[in-house]
Amino acid sequence: MPVANTLAEIRRYLENEIAEGRATAEVSPETAAAFKRAASSGPARRSPETPAAAPAAERARAEEPAAAPAAGDELAAVARAVAGCARCGLHKSRANTVPGEGPPRPAIMFVGEGPGEEEDRQGRPFVGAAGQLLTRMIEAMGFAREEVFIGNVVKCRPPGNRTPLPEEMEACLPYLRRQIAALQPRVIVALGGTASKALLGLETGITRLRGVWHSFEGIDLMPTYHPAYLLRNASGKRPAWEDLQEVLRRLGRPVPGPKKRNRQG
Repeated sequence: MPVANTLAEIRRYLENEIAEGRATAEVSPETAAAFKRAASSGPARRSPETPAAAPAAERARAEEPAAAPAAGDELAAVARAVAGCARCGLHKSRANTVPGEGPPRPAIMFVGEGPGEEEDRQGRPFVGAAGQLLTRMIEAMGFAREEVFIGNVVKCRPPGNRTPLPEEMEACLPYLRRQIAALQPRVIVALGGTASKALLGLETGITRLRGVWHSFEGIDLMPTYHPAYLLRNASGKRPAWEDLQEVLRRLGRPVPGPKKRNRQG
């Protein structure tokens, strides 16, 4: 591997370690010995035919911002941080944390309010009855579930599947913000009133929020009904599908028409 690439990889590794709050880094004895030999040998000699870098160029290189960690690395760092998180009381009753799942550069990111019983058991988002409906909604849009990112505002299950408390969401929002910054989805779909209010900072109900474009840190955001609500209220399915059609139009994707039923006889 070229030296420049090696240095970039080391820099990203150390930045992740610092972000995780670690003050030391583990290296093998051979690597430590190599570092010690390099330090004791002094700076490398410059060949006579190679001119010294101009001071201005040296300053420009020194002032360049550090390369941001790759999206996949940042998502993995967030998942590790979530796994050890004890910022609020939800960690006391969780079986598993549920950081979210999906590709590192999705067109769409779906955000719900928090894990339920099945999600807590498996450590994966939206795998219960509401998750099965969400998967069908995603497929109706022309995507596979694996092509979008699915997450929640809080990463631990609230007891009894209650709505997350404001202080619980406040404690967990930094993780979601890091995920969104790393993913940079083209569109965020906020599922339900809790997720919409957490991302938008509004107290407006989901009935008034849904179907209208909003923005979260420069990313288009569409609020719509939560799949769990749709399981209880079939009348909300048509408006929810209209919201998802607007998402497809914003992405420049074809909008599927109504499915034709096969006639018999």
